[in-house]
Amino acid sequence: MNTAILKTELPFPVRRGKVRDVYELDEHRLMLVATDRISAFDVVMPNGIPDKGTLLTQISLFWFEKLSGLAPHHILSADPSSESALRPFARQLTGRAVICRKAPALPIECVVRGYLAGSGWKDYQGSGSVCGVKLPAGLRQCDKLPAPIFTPATKADSGHDLNIDFERASAIVGKDRMLELRRLAVELYSRAADYALSRGIIIADTKFEFGVTDDGELLWIDEALTPDSSRFWPADQYRPGRDQESFDKQYVRNYLETLDWDKTPPGPVLPDDIVANTRAKYVEAYERLTGRSFPPA
Repeated sequence: MNTAILKTELPFPVRRGKVRDVYELDEHRLMLVATDRISAFDVVMPNGIPDKGTLLTQISLFWFEKLSGLAPHHILSADPSSESALRPFARQLTGRAVICRKAPALPIECVVRGYLAGSGWKDYQGSGSVCGVKLPAGLRQCDKLPAPIFTPATKADSGHDLNIDFERASAIVGKDRMLELRRLAVELYSRAADYALSRGIIIADTKFEFGVTDDGELLWIDEALTPDSSRFWPADQYRPGRDQESFDKQYVRNYLETLDWDKTPPGPVLPDDIVANTRAKYVEAYERLTGRSFPPA
């Protein structure tokens, strides 16, 4: 197993998120580097998951290519080391970095839910609705919904994103823009969920981000339908009425829930077996979706 890459160092302006290091290459381009950092409960753990950043990047590239006919995206190149200025940093970048068009993100997370889980299940138990979307009575935890629902959230710089209804989201970015985002997000989710199910994976829900270029073009940005931005469940183990087995980082959250930790920084060091098992889940998700082995031969 490779050593986890927790931080990259390149001679360009950088901002660091929970997982990604984002470098400003020039006036029109960014480079996104997915590190092996892993966060849970909005806290980045001290140790990472080896190859996680590569797996996330390759899963995103798979979806951006597969669904390119539905929405234009921000990817310009998946081979940064082909540029002379970046070639000296190939070891840090290969497989985990992409060069993208600049398209500042809209301040709305576009969440699509096909199953009743997570915060949606909690909302439903209290109100019978999720983000203002009324649902049939009598649904169980993790039940499949009659149709996918669009449940936007505000983007938070720190802490948790906040679920909001469509009307409030429209007040933030405009009604016409929200109608367009809802159409795109639901179409992307539906197409991806159908394909993933054919590969033995249920995509219970996912979040998309969209940005707008200086010339006004709407682009699908950030990551695409990964185990970090989605709930991935093995279809052959799906049983509604309970929590599901998963390919995503819920496994890490479940481990952390067993600890005497108050969910504030610093996070606890993840044991070797939790690290290895988490990596195995990401690898399996990648191999099932793409039909390719990891690492590539």
